[in-house]
Amino acid sequence: MGQPPCLNNFSSKFSKKLPEMPSKNYNSLAVTEPSSSVFHVQLNRPEKLNALSNSMWLEIGECFNELSNNPDCRVVVLSGAGKIFCAGIDLMDAMGLFQKLADVEDVARKCKILEKTIKQYQDSFTAIDNCSKPVIAAVHGACIGGGINMICSADIRFCSSDAWFQIKEVELGMTADVGALQRLPKIIGSESLVKELTYTARKMLATEALQYGFVSQVMNDHKSLMDKAMSVAKQIASKSPVAVQGSKLNLNYARDHSVEDSLNHILMRNQVMLQSEDFVNAATALATKGDPPVFSKL
Repeated sequence: MGQPPCLNNFSSKFSKKLPEMPSKNYNSLAVTEPSSSVFHVQLNRPEKLNALSNSMWLEIGECFNELSNNPDCRVVVLSGAGKIFCAGIDLMDAMGLFQKLADVEDVARKCKILEKTIKQYQDSFTAIDNCSKPVIAAVHGACIGGGINMICSADIRFCSSDAWFQIKEVELGMTADVGALQRLPKIIGSESLVKELTYTARKMLATEALQYGFVSQVMNDHKSLMDKAMSVAKQIASKSPVAVQGSKLNLNYARDHSVEDSLNHILMRNQVMLQSEDFVNAATALATKGDPPVFSKL
């Protein structure tokens, strides 16, 4: 028996567009829900070209840890507000750390300060990688230093035709230490290219990033980039969260383990998860060619 016409009209009226509701207030991030179960995280320091300050770095980790455990969230789109995606580390903000080091004489205690800071920054980007929900990075304009380290933790990377990427750390007299050197070789698959980009700090344009598989698609402009990212996010959000989150977990596990270990990992998981209502609902809908299944929160 169907719904009364009044309820159908009510449902139709309010299901077309959901308001963008904030998940939590952050100083350097803007978090909204542009469509059901799709969350949009924007780096939101456009006046600073989204340069990574200490507070932004810590908020990124906090935000993705929160979204990982948020049952309303099934997929995250990560982008940057303003002219570019991210200008890398905020050097003026970083001066505070160096001043703190200058006030300490003993090398062991200097090291302890740096160890804590670097680990916090690593953990913030690892929170993107470990987020149980797929993360789609949508990059426009420049993506420099910490920015490219950040998006190496994303599951899917799209960019606009004006995008370019730069591992800039050697120009600052330092070695990149928050993920690019560890993740980029597994993404691109060309050790030679990764070392060239790292040692020279040259720019990699959007066409080259697409050629070597760092991004999966290049859009003409910022609008088409965001439209694409949101369209793919909606597709993912419509699928079973049990299946999608299980897929991310096992893809990441397989990246870091042998084939045999990875097969055993999915064996142990799926002997439980195949008993989920999501599998029955999806299989029934396909078999009967009925309406697309609607999956409950996980």
